[in-house]
Amino acid sequence: MDTVGLAILGGQIALIVVMLLQVVPLMVWVERRGSAWLQNRSGPNRMGPFGLLQSLVDAVKMMTKEDRSMAHTNAFYYKLAPLISLVPAFMTFAVIPFASQITLDDGRVVQFQIADLNVGLLYILSIASLGVYGIIMGGWASNNKYSMLGSLRSTSQMISYELSMGLSIIGLIMCFSSIKLGDIARIQGETLLQLGPIAIPKWGIFVQPLGFIIFLTAAFAETNRLPFDLPEGESEIVAGYHLEYYSMMFGVFMMAEYINMTVASAFVSTLYFGGWQMLPGMHWALTHSGLDGMAFEWARVALEAVSFTLKVAFFMWFFVWVRWTIPRFRYDQLMDLGWKVMIPLSMANILITGVLIYYKVL
Repeated sequence: MDTVGLAILGGQIALIVVMLLQVVPLMVWVERRGSAWLQNRSGPNRMGPFGLLQSLVDAVKMMTKEDRSMAHTNAFYYKLAPLISLVPAFMTFAVIPFASQITLDDGRVVQFQIADLNVGLLYILSIASLGVYGIIMGGWASNNKYSMLGSLRSTSQMISYELSMGLSIIGLIMCFSSIKLGDIARIQGETLLQLGPIAIPKWGIFVQPLGFIIFLTAAFAETNRLPFDLPEGESEIVAGYHLEYYSMMFGVFMMAEYINMTVASAFVSTLYFGGWQMLPGMHWALTHSGLDGMAFEWARVALEAVSFTLKVAFFMWFFVWVRWTIPRFRYDQLMDLGWKVMIPLSMANILITGVLIYYKVL
């Protein structure tokens, strides 16, 4: 890779890191305002217009609070655990495409994706599973019975739902014949069904509706969000694995949660909602814009990025909506759903998909 290629790659990495860091304070504000709206109360409204500066105030508060390890903790692993939760959250976004490629005038092809891996799906599943080690380590190093219970819950929960998540994707791979995220996003631009003037795209949700429901449910469990936030379980284990954490170490755990939400939303959008494929009306507006040449290509990339961002934003809001609508499951209900319902449904989905492909329905 030459100097220009390295500069483009460095710019892409910097853009993704900055965007993910900006998501955290924005989503904290959306979470608070959204929960207040759903529960018919005011929410933050004093710090700045509509309470927009509340997240900044909270960040300053966490950064200025005293940060020290208590005597009963294992200091090294206690401080390392939040970072182990945060780093995989950044790494998983590296293979998600947020626009199609563009060819510059000098023949250079620019990918709007940090790493175009042939095994992009497997990369995300494998790296995302590393986040559980930060939770386990935090619970163990805290030397607190409630923290340890939270980390043990997280271990069993994430293992259970990772199986369902992996199995739910197999049907999608069978339909698209690829585990490369760029190919999956591109194939979803094809037409699945033509109903007069209306074209139904070959989005994952239309070819794998059961797989989508299973995957989305597993995504909630993997991100430890309500109704699956059993590792935290305020009503019975106080705060779970981060009970002993405070100041910025607690803040890093929260950053990891919101970045994981972003990655999960981007993953769902890429697999089941066309990824960077334009939303209805955007393609018509582009073709009637009068642009041509490189101006047309850059406008296309911009609209694809906007379309992808809107899809991700919808699912980020969906995470908030579900959290403040559905109560927490009991732990036995959580495990029953994972092992007795989700896994059998995932296997049934694979069987049904195979039959439909054999008879050329899909």
